[in-house]
Amino acid sequence: MALFLVGASVPAFAAQAASEKAVTFDSEPLSIKTAKGVTHKFTVELALTEPQLEYGLMYRKSMPADHGMLFDFGAPRPVMMWMKNTVLPLDMLFLDKSGVVTHIQENASPYSEAIINSGGPVLYVIELNGGTARKLGLAVGDKATSATISAKLGK
Repeated sequence: MALFLVGASVPAFAAQAASEKAVTFDSEPLSIKTAKGVTHKFTVELALTEPQLEYGLMYRKSMPADHGMLFDFGAPRPVMMWMKNTVLPLDMLFLDKSGVVTHIQENASPYSEAIINSGGPVLYVIELNGGTARKLGLAVGDKATSATISAKLGK
């Protein structure tokens, strides 16, 4: 496949540009309450469909400090993420079905193809700008709430 991509760099670039425009995201407010009782508010884009889950924050050159992306995997399962084609360093917060943070990967390296493992079954991942978790004191056990998370709690 690598040979095909090298030989087809112009069409591959055109396909990449087209896919960047084709994937759109809705957004919603999301709050994370720390163990100390401090609540941090964000606006997150929603990755709910397979194309959205695959595309995520790839190719983004900037993101406001109070923004991020919420990935909803549909059912709890082990999740593996990577940073291929991702320009921004990101913090990844892995959440169980009730929105509790079970694992945090801080400052994932841009463009890295290293696998970032959830460390167990999760339903959601929140991606924030790199350094946000440390700056705000986010930790395992903190709880995220949003309309998407709340909608599944009763099911």
